[in-house]
Amino acid sequence: MIERVVTVGVETQENFYYFDESMKELENLTQTAQGEVVGTMTQKRPTIDRRTIIGKGKLVELEALVASTDADMVIFNHELTARQTSVIEEMVKVKVIDRVQLILDIFALRAKSKEGQLQVELAQLSYLLPRLSGQGASMSRLGGGIGTRGPGETKLETDRRHIRFKMTQIKQELKEIEKHRERSRKKRQESDTMQVGLIGYTNAGKSTIMNLLTKANTYSEDQLFATLDPLTKKWELPTGTQVTLTDTVGFIQDLPTQLIEAFQSTLEESKAMDFLLHVVDVTSTNRDQQEKTVIKLLHELDMDHIPVLTVYNKADLLETEFVPTLFPNCLVSAKRIEDKEKLTADIMTFLKENLTKYHLFYSPAEMKDFNQLKDATLLESYEYDESLNEYELIGYAKNVDRWKKGVSEDELEW
Repeated sequence: MIERVVTVGVETQENFYYFDESMKELENLTQTAQGEVVGTMTQKRPTIDRRTIIGKGKLVELEALVASTDADMVIFNHELTARQTSVIEEMVKVKVIDRVQLILDIFALRAKSKEGQLQVELAQLSYLLPRLSGQGASMSRLGGGIGTRGPGETKLETDRRHIRFKMTQIKQELKEIEKHRERSRKKRQESDTMQVGLIGYTNAGKSTIMNLLTKANTYSEDQLFATLDPLTKKWELPTGTQVTLTDTVGFIQDLPTQLIEAFQSTLEESKAMDFLLHVVDVTSTNRDQQEKTVIKLLHELDMDHIPVLTVYNKADLLETEFVPTLFPNCLVSAKRIEDKEKLTADIMTFLKENLTKYHLFYSPAEMKDFNQLKDATLLESYEYDESLNEYELIGYAKNVDRWKKGVSEDELEW
C-alpha cells in the first residue's frame, strides 16, 4: 500500500546552505520507502521550535494541509523527540515520523542478509529505546511473569528491559558474524592481495561500477540505498594482478548515529581497504555537498589516511561542461562498456602512484615465486639476462620487502 505523505522542513541558520537539496532528498527517501508526497511545508526560522519544531501557528497550518491532502502520515526532515512526536500527532491526527525513522525503514526494506537484518534491527531498537513513552493508563499497568513479580514494574520499564535484552542478544549474534568476517578479512590481508573499496553518496552508482569492472551482477538500480550488504569480488587487472573490489552501503547527509553504530562491522570492511574509489554522481545538483558529506564521514570513521581516487560517474547524462573539485579523479559512465578500459587504466595509474616501485633480480630457482608476485603486485616488465643468468623484474607493490630475496621470514614486514 502506498501511503500519502506530507513532508515538513525548517530552514535555519545551520542548514540553509543545503536545505533545498535536503528536502528534495527527503522526497526521494519517501518514494524509496513506497510513499507518495502529496504536500510539503517549509518554514524559515533562526532555530527550530523546541516544542513542535515549526511553532504553534505553523502546526495549525500543517493540520489543515494534512486534512486537505487526505495524508496518512507526516515526515519531518529533523530528528524528533518522543515528546515532540506526541504533541504533533495529537494536533494533526495522523502518524508522525522523522528522517531517521524513514532511513531506518528503508534499510529494513533493503536488508537481505542475516547480518544486514540484525544490524537494522539493532539500529531501530537503539532509536526506539530513548523514545519509549507510555500510552495513557498503560503506563501504570504491572507486568507479569517470572522476573516482574514483587514490588511491580510499569509497562514502560518492562518494555525498556525487553528492548535492552533484545539489543544484547543481537550484539552477541553480530559479534559471532563479525568473527567470521574478521577471519576472512585477515586472510585477504595476509595474502598480499590489494584491496580496493567502493565508497560514495547513496545512488552515485557504486554497484554499477562494480558490475562494469567485475561482472558481479549485483543489484543496481536508480534508488537510494540499493546496496546494504557489502559484497567482495575478485578483479583481475590487465597485468594479471588479482585485487579484491568491495561494494559497501552508500553514505547520506546526516547519516543516523544509530546506523553508524549498528553497521560498525560493515564499515570495518571499508576501513581495512588499501585504496578507495569515491564514486560521485556528476549530475547531482548538490554534488559539492555530497562530496563534503563523504569526506566528513571518512574523517569521522578514521579512514581519511587511505588513498582515494574520485570516480566521477554518469558522464553520459552530463549537459554542461564538467569541472572536477576533487583530485586525483577520472570521468566515466558506468553504463558505457567502452569506459571500462579508461576506468581500469586510470585506476592502475592511481595504484602505481600509491604503491612502492620495485626493481628486483631473481635467479631461475627463485622464479618459483613468480606467479605469486604477478598476482599480488603490478608487474610492469620482466626480462631474462642470459649473461647474468637472472631475471630482472620491475613493478609496484604494497610491500616490496615481501619479494626481496635473501630476507628471512622473521624480517619480513607484514
